[in-house]
Amino acid sequence: MSEYRIQKTEEEWREQLDPVQYRVLREKGTERPFTHELWKESPKGTYLCAACETPLFKDTAKFFSACGWPAFYEAAEAGTVKEIEDFTHGMHRVEVVCAACGGHLGHVFQDAPHTPTGLRYCINGVSLKFVPPAE
Repeated sequence: MSEYRIQKTEEEWREQLDPVQYRVLREKGTERPFTHELWKESPKGTYLCAACETPLFKDTAKFFSACGWPAFYEAAEAGTVKEIEDFTHGMHRVEVVCAACGGHLGHVFQDAPHTPTGLRYCINGVSLKFVPPAE
């Protein structure tokens, strides 16, 4: 049994996600930097998991970090993202996944001293679904 509340077969994920989303969210890939429109734009609204639509980040925590991916200094609510130690590629990093479905979102770094938390959640744009505020 999986530790995640939302469970689907890999076949179901493949049917739901486009090939790039599947590679990033399910196979822990990374989109090319500076390619997703959300990397520098900061529209008002909520950023959901592209796989399960769990609210992950709010526009108020988004900032421009020049890293090439959308950056946030905190999750929308405690428990919406899960942090996992990552020793791949000869590095020690902290992977960020959706706590509801386990989809790979990106990594979190402690290199943003100009933010309230000092954290930089470096998130793949294809892992996110942006929803503007209701009018």
